[in-house]
Amino acid sequence: MKTKEIHARVILDSRKEETIEVGTRTNFGTFSASAPYGKSTGKHEAPAFNKSIEDDIKTITNISGKICEIEIGKFDDLKKVEEIASGIGANSMIALETSILKALAFEQGKELWQVINPAARRIPHPVGNIIEGGMHVQRSLKPDFQEFLVIPRTKKFVDDVFLMKKIHENMGKILEARKAKQGLSDENAWATSLGNEDVLQILDEERRNIEAETGEKIEIGVDAAASTFYSKQYIYKNPYKRLGNDEQINYIASLVSRFNLFYVEDPLDEDDFSGFAKFKEKLTGKCLVVGDDLTTSNPERLLKAIKNKSINAIIIKPNQYGSLIKIKKLVDGCKKFGIITIMSHRSGETLDNALADLAFAFQTEFIKTGAAGKERDVKLKRLIEIEKSISG
Repeated sequence: MKTKEIHARVILDSRKEETIEVGTRTNFGTFSASAPYGKSTGKHEAPAFNKSIEDDIKTITNISGKICEIEIGKFDDLKKVEEIASGIGANSMIALETSILKALAFEQGKELWQVINPAARRIPHPVGNIIEGGMHVQRSLKPDFQEFLVIPRTKKFVDDVFLMKKIHENMGKILEARKAKQGLSDENAWATSLGNEDVLQILDEERRNIEAETGEKIEIGVDAAASTFYSKQYIYKNPYKRLGNDEQINYIASLVSRFNLFYVEDPLDEDDFSGFAKFKEKLTGKCLVVGDDLTTSNPERLLKAIKNKSINAIIIKPNQYGSLIKIKKLVDGCKKFGIITIMSHRSGETLDNALADLAFAFQTEFIKTGAAGKERDVKLKRLIEIEKSISG
């Protein structure tokens, strides 16, 4: 495939903030892709843009001709693109590479995922954000943890999504009845005035009710995003308390035990590899100890986490690192070492549904997309489409 033109422009994400969209024009039309933008970002993430979004757009315009000169026929040919486009940021690179892959898929009469991995067969389970706090809620009284999650484990993705949305709807009614509902957050989860433990209590009760009603297994979990309230100590505001490192480990471990948590993301500061290891060692039973701010989709930080035995699961955000080629290597490395992978959206999302294809193509065990809102629904619907196409 030879491209005719590469162009870029500014668009607004789901938080009405600027991000980038890149278009690849071929003989078959123009194929666009956009990059999301995170609000709670780890300090070790690659910069979203080199100097600014405007500077990256200028750079893409300037290198368009060079990209049009190269032949692109397979996923690995993105290496050629990355060499030419080395001067742009992570958001811009992911949007550029995805738009090129969309064009290639169309020209070859394939789905996007098939260009990356035609042998893919396993559909991931969704990780749905039901209630939010932390940096994703602009209110003074809110949970300190950033996300409270449900993970349905049925045999079909479409059924997982149905249960996830049912719990999202029910939790809104429960919070309203308790006069603790404060509208929707950045990711269309419910905002609330309740503290962490109260939220976990009602989410656990709702999970058990739905399990009894349907006979299906539903897990729950949290994204603590602990770095966002860490300053030498972990400083909680709702209710107020200050915890040292060992106290934080013991506290989160007690929540895992009390509420039978299956998933705990970023329970400690983003540089505390040894603390993550202590926490993981303290747990009994099956619980995913998930690195996000700790690992930032970075192969070097993943290797450090593996060496320290810090995690058994990792969040994969393509625009944290800014290279689909390296993200594939990262996922392959995780599989080699038995690390569970979770492909993830960002808080500022777009209507691009390519994340679903990436999760399926890379065969991640889970996909974290949120549970509601049009920017989240397009990804869920896309995976439902993929599921139907491979089972039919």
